[in-house]
Amino acid sequence: MKAIQRNTFIKRAALACGVLAACGTGAATLAANAAFAQSAPQGEIVIPDDVKIFGNDNPNMRRATAVVNGSVITGTDVDQRLALILAANQGKISEEEQKRLRLQVLRNLIDETLQIQEAKAVEVSVADAEVDQSYARVASQNFNQNTQAMDAYLKRVGSSPDSLKRQIRGELSWQRLLQRNVQPFINVSDDEVNEVIDRLKASKGTEEYRLGEIYLASTPESQQQVAANANQIMQQLRQGGSFVAYARQYSQASTASVGGDLGWVRLGQLPGEVSAAVRDMQPGQLAGPIEIPGGFDIVYLIDKRQVLTADPRDAVLALKQISLDFPKGISEAQANARAENFAKTMKTAKGCGDVEKVAATIGAQVVANDQVKARDLPGPIQASILNLSPGETLPPFGSLTEGVRILMLCGRDDPQVDSGPNFDQVMAQLEDDRVNKRAQMYLRDLRRDAVIEYN
Repeated sequence: MKAIQRNTFIKRAALACGVLAACGTGAATLAANAAFAQSAPQGEIVIPDDVKIFGNDNPNMRRATAVVNGSVITGTDVDQRLALILAANQGKISEEEQKRLRLQVLRNLIDETLQIQEAKAVEVSVADAEVDQSYARVASQNFNQNTQAMDAYLKRVGSSPDSLKRQIRGELSWQRLLQRNVQPFINVSDDEVNEVIDRLKASKGTEEYRLGEIYLASTPESQQQVAANANQIMQQLRQGGSFVAYARQYSQASTASVGGDLGWVRLGQLPGEVSAAVRDMQPGQLAGPIEIPGGFDIVYLIDKRQVLTADPRDAVLALKQISLDFPKGISEAQANARAENFAKTMKTAKGCGDVEKVAATIGAQVVANDQVKARDLPGPIQASILNLSPGETLPPFGSLTEGVRILMLCGRDDPQVDSGPNFDQVMAQLEDDRVNKRAQMYLRDLRRDAVIEYN
C-alpha cells in the first residue's frame, strides 16, 4: 500500500540588522533569542507577527529564466515544456492559468537540472542511445507513432524532441542515482512484510480506493491565494483538462512524479476530510478542493474494489448485439413504438443460438464479441448486465439517429478470487515507499545547496 506522503514547508524570510534597529549582542539578548527560537514554530527562523515587506519584489514579474549552478534554463526551455502541457489539455487553459503554470514549469526544470547535475557529479551516466530508445518507446506507446512522426508532432505543438529527451534524461539520471545512492541502504524486515500481509488478510472484504491527488500546500497567510489556485485547477479539470498533467505540474505531494496516482488505499489511511468525500464517490468523479491540515487536496477516483475479493467487473462476457436502424425523419413516438416491438420480438429468441434467425425476420443486424470485460462497459450498463443469466437481454437503448440496440448475454467467465500480493511484492512496495521518501529528502538537500540566479 502506498502511504500518503507530505512535504513539510517552512516560511522563509530575510532578516537584516541596519540603521532602522539596533542589534543586541549581549549574553542576555542571545539567550533570549535562543529560547524564542526553540519555542517558535519556525525553529531558529524568527518571523515577527507584524511583518512589513520593504521594496517591491513581485516574483510574477520575473522572466522565466534561471541559472542553476552555472547551467542556463532559457525562456525557450520553459515555452517548449509548457507546450507539452497545453497540447495534453488541448489548449483549454486560460492566460492567467498559463502564467501560474509557467512558474511551476520553471521550478520543475530547476529540479530536473539539479538531478542531472548530481548524477554527473557522482559519475552516474545515461548514454544518448538509452535516451533515444526511451524516446522511441514513448512515441510508440503513448502516441502510436514512429520517432519521425513524433518529431513532427512536437514541433507542430510548439515543443521539440530535445525538450522531451531532456526530460527523459532527467528521469533516467534520477532513477539511476537513487538505485546507486539510496536503494542499497533501504532495509525492510521480514516481520514488517508479514505484518502488512496479516493486515491485508484481516481487512478482507473492506473497500479500497485507487485515487489520484493534487495537493497544494498552504500557510495561514497564503491560504486564500492557494484556495483560489485550487479552484482554478478544479475548473480546468471539469472542462476536460488532464488530471495527470496537472498533478505532475502543480501537486506538491511526492506522487506528482507519477501523475498524482496514490495507488490503492483504504479510507482509514486518508485524512478525515478526504475520506468523507471519497466514501460516496464513483469511479471517474472529482472532488475538491478539500481543505486539510497544511493545504488543499483535489482527488480523482480512478477505481474501487474490495480487499482480497474477486471483482465481478473483471468478468469476461460473451455478448451479442442486435441493432435495428430507424428510417430518416422518424418521430420520437414512432421510434418508441418500433423499439417496443423490437424488444418484444427479440424476447421470442430462445437463447443466443436463435438470435440470428429471429433478428432476420425484422431486418435487424447481429454482431458478437466473446471477450468483453464488464468493467469496460459504460457504468449504467455494468451493474445491469452482471445480473443477467445467459440468454437474457438488457432493455433496448439507442437514439433517433443511431437506431435501437439490444445486448444479449451469451456467456460469462467469472474472475478468480484475488489472493492479494505475495511476500516479494509487498517487500518491493515497502522498499519503493522508503526510496521515495529518501528521494524527497535528497532533492530537498540539492535545492538547499544550489546556487540559483533568476533573470
